Amino acid sequence: MGWKGARRKATSTTLAGVVALVLAAGTPVGAQARTGTVPPFGAVTAGRSASPTPTPPPPRLPRDFRGKGKWIVRDLDITVPFTWEGRRGDSQMTAGGPQYPIWFTNLIYHGTLYTLTYKWPGLNEHPCSRIPGFDLEALNEGFENARFVGPETLRRTPERRVNHWRVGVVFPDLPPGNHPRLPLALGDIYVDENDRGTFWQVLQFGVQNLYDPELDEWLVMDTFEHRPGTVTLPQRCEPPR
Repeated sequence: MGWKGARRKATSTTLAGVVALVLAAGTPVGAQARTGTVPPFGAVTAGRSASPTPTPPPPRLPRDFRGKGKWIVRDLDITVPFTWEGRRGDSQMTAGGPQYPIWFTNLIYHGTLYTLTYKWPGLNEHPCSRIPGFDLEALNEGFENARFVGPETLRRTPERRVNHWRVGVVFPDLPPGNHPRLPLALGDIYVDENDRGTFWQVLQFGVQNLYDPELDEWLVMDTFEHRPGTVTLPQRCEPPR
């Protein structure tokens, strides 16, 4: 499942994003305590209490789920339908379709990470990339190292009360101090405050978004249900070995 970035470089697969889905660096757009442009799909407000917030358990993608929403590439002014489904530990993201300006799918399928971009502005090559040795367990292990930002509210209809997490891959891995560092794949993940396995929003940012000039893409879920979805390997992708 790549968070779309994982389909481009193996170094990004620890986010699987997405998204992982999933993914975001820097400022959460629209947060009260920060500056920034309010995203078109709903503002993010900061924590709901001044008292210290205990750290909840980190995000964990379930084995079975299904959801629908939007994939948003703001600098290209593109918003397309998006689905994210899981079945027995496999999972699949699909954004857009043949009638839309972008269309891609990412999968975790039988212990292999796949990505296939059918359409993207300026893209002429459309291979199905395959990275073996990546599964749901590996994705969730990556989430174990996520950093808790705090409780927030996604102001949409309906409002979503969420826990905001940040994950990232920075190269090279050096101690604190004045060292050159490169954020390869970073992300903000917003999961339901009462269920760390319900994902409502993800911003992914970094070199995993090389097709996008601004290197950032959003996924925003309108629904997320804990029942088995459908996962289908595209015909042009080589089956797992």
